[in-house]
Order: sequence, then structure tokens, then C-alpha cells
Amino acid sequence: MAGRKCDTNNAAGGNDDDLIVRLRRHLDFLGLTHTLQDLDALFAWATKERPGHAALLEHALAQEVAAKSEQRINRRVQTSGLVERKTLEAFDWDFQPGLDKSFVITGKSGTGKSHILKAFGLRACQQGLSLRYARCVDLLDDLHAALADNTYQRRIKAWARPDLLIIDDVGLGQVRKRDDEPTAAHTLFNLIDRRHGKFSTAVTSNIKLRDWGKYLGDATLATAILDRLAMHAIRIDIDGPSYRQRVASQRADKRGVSLPDDSQA
Repeated sequence: MAGRKCDTNNAAGGNDDDLIVRLRRHLDFLGLTHTLQDLDALFAWATKERPGHAALLEHALAQEVAAKSEQRINRRVQTSGLVERKTLEAFDWDFQPGLDKSFVITGKSGTGKSHILKAFGLRACQQGLSLRYARCVDLLDDLHAALADNTYQRRIKAWARPDLLIIDDVGLGQVRKRDDEPTAAHTLFNLIDRRHGKFSTAVTSNIKLRDWGKYLGDATLATAILDRLAMHAIRIDIDGPSYRQRVASQRADKRGVSLPDDSQA
């Protein structure tokens, strides 16, 4: 049966209009939207290639699966919190010759830390993994707000659930410090501890790891956070120039303006 060739001329001809209408109705009911939208192109391909029945069905289903997989990737990206679709292919590795392969990512602002993690996040979505992305201050603000409106348990479970959690820009932005609330270190520790040994967590830091205690408000808990992150982490330290400074310099050059040399600061 698989060796028989399909005659799609009659199927697409005027005498079989009712059959095409029913076929479209079936595809719509089954939710095979890509095949429904591409039905004429499928008929044209079958007329040209003359595949067997099994080959025609496999071709149609493969196209449908590819379309649905792309839709699922897009949904994961949309719900992840990623605003930009950074890719590993677009990262300028030659501009950072000091980047080693030793995964908490540290480095000065503008060196590409966020680009790398956003690219990994996009790749995770493409591999079928769930993802949440947030800047550190935004994540902490969300959990502190949850304490005020009694949604803390629900929100921390939502943050603890994804296969991959990206916490971007630790050390960038001011964390809340109020006497009637837990420290940022306590809040972040509770989240990391829930995820420890179960899911992947990736972090970028604009400050030295030894300065986390001061930034988060508790040196002991900051050490505990780093211990849990480091146990299964790849460590990347980017000791290189700033992309943003390079772009700013290029724009200034076009305008004939000189910028101050940050390396002398």
C-alpha cells in the first residue's frame, strides 16, 4: 500500500469540492491548523512528487509537528519573561578573548553576561524546558510584594517550578531594606534552597561574589546561596571590555565626538 502513488488531481478538482470541504472541516476539528492553512501547497507538492500514501501522510504530519513545536517554543519564550531573543550564534566571542570555559557568570556591566544567559534560555525553550527570567531586583520585589498581599507561597512556588531559572544582574539596582521584612539574602536563599538539587538556576553578577553579603544584607546567607549555586555550576568570569562602551564610541566617532576613557577611571 505504501508503494502506491497518490492521485491528487481528482482530490483537488472541481468534482471533489465537497470532499475538500469535509477535509478542511476535519482538519479544523482536529486542530491541525498548519495543514489546514497549507492544504493547497500540500496538494501541489503531492502532485509534483507523486509520493506513496504513507509518504504523503508522513510529510503532512511532519510539517504539522514542526509548526506546533515552533508554536510551543514561542509560548515558552513569551511566558519566560525574556524580552530579547539573544542567541549564542550572535555572541561576539572574538570581542571577549579572555572568556574561559570554567556557570554563575560574573563581570563588569556591558560585557555580554546577560546575552549569554538569554541565549541559553532561548535554547532551553527550544529543547522543551520551562523557563523563568527576571532581573534580581525584580524577582526580589515580586516576592516582597507577595508578603504584603499574602500570595507568598503561591509566588515562590511559581519561581521554584521552572526547569531553568535565570536571575540576571545581581548587584545592579537597589534591593529593598525594611526592618519589617526579611533581608534580600533570606528571600533569595529560600528560593535557591527550594530549587537546589532539582532544577537549574543561572545567575549573572555585576559585583564580585564576595560582595553578595553586603548587597543582599546577610553575609552568612549569601555564602549559603553561593554554596548551593556553585555545587553544580559552571563558572564564567568575563574580564573584558564593554560592548556598550564600544557601541557608544562607534556612534561618537560617527558624530566626531570624543568620549572619556573609562579604563582610566
